[in-house]
Amino acid sequence: MRQGKNSVSSIRRTMAGADGDDSLYPIAVLIDELRNEDVQLRLNSIKKLSTIALALGVERTRTELLPFLTDTIYDEDEVLLALAEQLGNFTMLVGGPEYVHCLLPPLESLATVEETVVRDKAVESLRKISHEHSPVDLEVHFEPLVKRLASGDWFTSRTSACGLFSVCYPRVSSTVKAEIRQHFRNLCSDDTPMVRRAAASKLGEFAKVLELDYVKSDIISLFTALASDEQDSVRLLAVEACVSIATLLPQEDLETLVMPTLRQAAEDKSWRVRYMVADKFSELQKAVGPEITKNDLVPAFQNLLKDCEAEVRAAAANKVKEFCENLPEDSRETIIMTHILPCVKELVSDTNQHVKSALASVIMGLSTILGKDNTIEHLLPLFLAQLKDECPEVRLNIISNLDCVNEVIGIRQLSQSLLPAIVELAEDAKWRVRLAIIEYMPLLAGQLGVEFFDEKLNSLCMAWLVDHVYAIREAATCNLTKLVEKFGAEWAQNTIVPKVLGMANDPNYLHRMTTLFCINALSEACGQEITTKHMLPVVLKMSNDQVANVRFNVAKSLQKIGPVLDSNSLQTEVKPVLEKLAADQDIDVKYFAQEAISVLALA
Repeated sequence: MRQGKNSVSSIRRTMAGADGDDSLYPIAVLIDELRNEDVQLRLNSIKKLSTIALALGVERTRTELLPFLTDTIYDEDEVLLALAEQLGNFTMLVGGPEYVHCLLPPLESLATVEETVVRDKAVESLRKISHEHSPVDLEVHFEPLVKRLASGDWFTSRTSACGLFSVCYPRVSSTVKAEIRQHFRNLCSDDTPMVRRAAASKLGEFAKVLELDYVKSDIISLFTALASDEQDSVRLLAVEACVSIATLLPQEDLETLVMPTLRQAAEDKSWRVRYMVADKFSELQKAVGPEITKNDLVPAFQNLLKDCEAEVRAAAANKVKEFCENLPEDSRETIIMTHILPCVKELVSDTNQHVKSALASVIMGLSTILGKDNTIEHLLPLFLAQLKDECPEVRLNIISNLDCVNEVIGIRQLSQSLLPAIVELAEDAKWRVRLAIIEYMPLLAGQLGVEFFDEKLNSLCMAWLVDHVYAIREAATCNLTKLVEKFGAEWAQNTIVPKVLGMANDPNYLHRMTTLFCINALSEACGQEITTKHMLPVVLKMSNDQVANVRFNVAKSLQKIGPVLDSNSLQTEVKPVLEKLAADQDIDVKYFAQEAISVLALA
């Protein structure tokens, strides 16, 4: 550490005495802070390393700053994390690609520390600067670093090495490539599970840069071994690698080289591995192609949908629509009706609400795949059952995807069951559920039509305006605007506006304020005539309200609806009221009235 302190002192002396240049004094302070006892000061200084390096120049950055930084890799994790990130952007500050190898020593040290996020950031920076090495420098400087990390005594360095093989492999000689492959093989069978886990996570990435022959001879055997590892955390990462490996191999090799291991993973004793298979199922399906999908993946998918663990069933249920979409077109309908739909029917009444909710978020999408007749006969009963489900999320997920069904069979088929479900959700005890259904109301209104809406849903929309939760009242106000845009100003005048204006006499001042918020939102959509004739008189009358909060919201409303009004109304009706409010005893009422006068240019 003494050498590091001497380096800093040397840098600082030069900075402070550089021809009496006061402009360099802040840099000297930053350098001082690199060894300050206060962690926050050290962190701030590290974050400004590029400023220090620029002031020092490329040569002194290489010969003094970097050795000092390398010596101080015994700091707080947050300081080391910032340092690892900074060094990834240092290439030009050390003299460009020709000298980029100077950044390797501090990053190598950072890649061996105990804290995972620091190691990961160091590896990220090493990967970044590897591309700036020439092929010669890569072999002379970078590849030996990878070997040292791969052979390190501590598992931390060996885990970091796993992330570096793929970036240097394509640009080195065949002899070095053979060494890199051997090192990777060793790490895949390392004694420490954390190292095997790191190797498994990078297996697919490494496979992509290997020659096809080596993928078949080396990677497949490693993949098979990792997929049979005693640790489930390693086996599940091998499933992820399976997607990359399958995309690299010719179709004829998939059945013999990949499928036995994939079948094994889909039936693994650990639910986490089966969960990973379910989660990656669509990607696996695309990678292996239509024939293997028909013969192998369909039965595997059925098993995952019937799995004993709810997490696995939920992950598989989430993929139902995607899986069905990607089935070969010539046999799609048959496979869905014969193999997938029976499983889906069971999941509709699953005991776990997360499974039912996951299915409800995608099941509506099957209607566009199966067409009108199958939807009416087979899917409609399932949709209706889910609309009556005891879990609000299930009902909500069905309602939020109604547009899929509307395209195929029209929403009228669902309307009788839809209404009770909407009413229940609209009155749900959880305000977030009420909020979600409000957001779907304009969509429902458009699909159900104005008559059905007025008859069945209008009263709900008005009830939300007086909800005890502000977020619901606010969303209900926005909802009215969208409905007016959909059904037109005449509908608003006859249906919505009278009810909104009626709330102006409500004994609860919060409801009276909601009237003003609705007028703000509706004025533009309703246009000048309705605003001037019906809304403005109510706003002006409310300027005499006893509650100051209502009065200053009157001022804000007049400012908002002012641009919609004609100049005569502004001068003869709005201006006198705003002037009266500007002389109000309440400071907030005065402020907003004066602001409205100023904005509307009524002074």
